[in-house]
Amino acid sequence: MLDRFNRNINYLRISVTDRCNLRCRYCMPDEGIKLLRHEDILTFDEITGFTKLAVGKGIDKVRITGGEPLVRKGIVTLVGMIAEIPGITDLAMTTNGTLLENFAADLKRAGLQRVNISLDTVDPDKYAWITRRGNLNDVIRGIEAARKAGLNPIKINCVTGESCSEDDAAGVTEFCRKNGLELRYIEEMDLEKGKFSIVHGGIGGHCALCNRLRLTSNGKLKPCLFNDMEFDIRTLGYEKALRLALENKPEKGMTNSNNSFYNIGG
Repeated sequence: MLDRFNRNINYLRISVTDRCNLRCRYCMPDEGIKLLRHEDILTFDEITGFTKLAVGKGIDKVRITGGEPLVRKGIVTLVGMIAEIPGITDLAMTTNGTLLENFAADLKRAGLQRVNISLDTVDPDKYAWITRRGNLNDVIRGIEAARKAGLNPIKINCVTGESCSEDDAAGVTEFCRKNGLELRYIEEMDLEKGKFSIVHGGIGGHCALCNRLRLTSNGKLKPCLFNDMEFDIRTLGYEKALRLALENKPEKGMTNSNNSFYNIGG
């Protein structure tokens, strides 16, 4: 699918839940969040139905996100349903990794191909502070489980402040080097202020190369992360929502005051 700026839109990111078992300081506000009602969250049939349509139009890369996707009940079943859609060449998931030890093998059998795991520090105390409740050892075990299951390549997403040479980022760099993991540095972003940058080690944040659409867990199809525009697949119907998102995808990101990272999947 080509948008009006001749970009090939072939990548769909699907947020399957707004819930997360961590409370990362750069993602969740101190006062907590108002969660969606369960009846407002897309069903498995709705997610796979829309994805099947999108794949038929040209999407071939799908990423499952959250919140934390592994807290969605029945996530392995959903992965299997999406994996059965003909035409998907790349099926991946972004996860914080803390629950991955218990899911990696089943996800691989269901058809998941690879994972991106969030890891901002290898200091256990700093990790607990950043996440407000996380245990670094859970992530380490999740990485090993993903490796054992064959969810390769395993990519690490490291959120930084202003530089990838900061102490925490440098520690993650060395950890990845020793363990044969691919690493991407992502500077901390601000949706409302429109603060975003190119992802080091990936193409994210480079508007001229953007190839993605985002589906939120309550059915809003967003053509741009840094934009308030969204199209409801329930009220508009799958095909019309997809067409409008494609036709209205902006040339570049600006600001987004309607969403947060925890409910849009980053």
